Amino acid sequence: MGLAETISFHASTDVGRQREHNEDNFLIDKKLHFAVVCDGMGGHAAGEVASAIAVRMLHQEIRKRAPFLAEYAKKGNSMRGGAREIHAILASAVRLACHKIHEEGKIDAERRGMGTTLSALLMVGSHGFVAHVGDSRIYLLRSGRIQQITEDHTVYNELVKRGRLTLEQIEKVAQKNAITRAVGVYETVEVDTLTLEVLPGDVFLLASDGLHGYINHDVELEPYLDGDDGDAAVRELVELANRKGGKDNITCVMVRLGAGDARDERRARRVEQKREVLANMPLFQKLGERELLRVIQVAEVHEFAAGDYVMKQGDRGDQLFIVLEGSVQIMHGEQILSEVSPGEHFGEMALIRAAPRSASARAAETSELISLRRSDFFDILRTEQELAVRLLWQFLGVLADRLDQTSRDLSTAKEELMAEDVSGDVYDEDTATALPAALVIADAASARVRAPEPAEQGEALGDGGPPATS
Repeated sequence: MGLAETISFHASTDVGRQREHNEDNFLIDKKLHFAVVCDGMGGHAAGEVASAIAVRMLHQEIRKRAPFLAEYAKKGNSMRGGAREIHAILASAVRLACHKIHEEGKIDAERRGMGTTLSALLMVGSHGFVAHVGDSRIYLLRSGRIQQITEDHTVYNELVKRGRLTLEQIEKVAQKNAITRAVGVYETVEVDTLTLEVLPGDVFLLASDGLHGYINHDVELEPYLDGDDGDAAVRELVELANRKGGKDNITCVMVRLGAGDARDERRARRVEQKREVLANMPLFQKLGERELLRVIQVAEVHEFAAGDYVMKQGDRGDQLFIVLEGSVQIMHGEQILSEVSPGEHFGEMALIRAAPRSASARAAETSELISLRRSDFFDILRTEQELAVRLLWQFLGVLADRLDQTSRDLSTAKEELMAEDVSGDVYDEDTATALPAALVIADAASARVRAPEPAEQGEALGDGGPPATS
């Protein structure tokens, strides 16, 4: 049984203990493997209208593209541009909903300014696609680790990212929980999208802030997501929020993946291996789990047979390579300069400039490499400002280390070139026997440092006779 046939969905929603209307909306389409949670806002139950419009329109647009999604589910990464197209489908659907909600608000003055958050998860084949706006959240529990894979679009989070205030100061900001992005408040909206490879045993939780607002640390969710009864788990999460005050509407949707097959198990091992290699690289080791996930989604794995060229000197490259398994020889012409082992990388300059490769790289044995393309790297820099700053600082550190190593290599080479050639002293022509090596070295060293005797100084300066001629 494939992974797609093992997906289960569980959902619960509640008005809470302090609100009169439930302005949250959610939708599950088991056939499309699609789930969305929206948390509406606006007076006179306008939030309920906004969230309902967003859910309905998003669902309609995705259903229109069902044939394309089915094709991608069969072909996966071999379908060129497929993942980007799904990102575009989701983002376009959210923007259509945004326009519709905004127009509805202009027609009815009581609903003007209404809007909604939106967090959607679409499972296609072995990949999960996320669309996100606002402060509802999506969490992922994988291999016993839980992480928030969406970013809150709130004043609080923006202040934290900019780092201009301490956490104590931010807590005193009056509007710290105000959202900075919503669907429908304006005519259009910027949509965060994300792709990740889904694995056997993955559990996703989509939650409105009526639930996650009572969660101080993500690990508090683990006992609920790790159980066997998904329906009971979502009910218990709603009860938890109500026990803690229930000041807002509460909605949660759990998406659970089963065991999958042998291919899925192999993919799981590979994804974990890829994560470990990237996490230990100097370029990425300062990244958090969500940021690392953003890099992993664009990293590709390639296999090379012994003797295959990964890149050739003089070619214009656009990829950074990291050795996952095997080893790669770095060559200048036919000369082997170094050998790159698992966890090490090469070709990083291609991420920032389109210049000819200064060396060739050849697989010394059957090898698997991770690659990161310049276009994908630039996409990350453009769309993830905080991540961009971290990556660029780390990149500068890597380049500084390379320059430092190059300087040391040049210094060593220079010393070797300037060293005295004492090979003639090793062989005594008169006796036709080799002198002891230690004696030769000692004599050579003393000859370099011994000061000339007074009688020798004139000769050294050329005062003892006519200048020498060649």
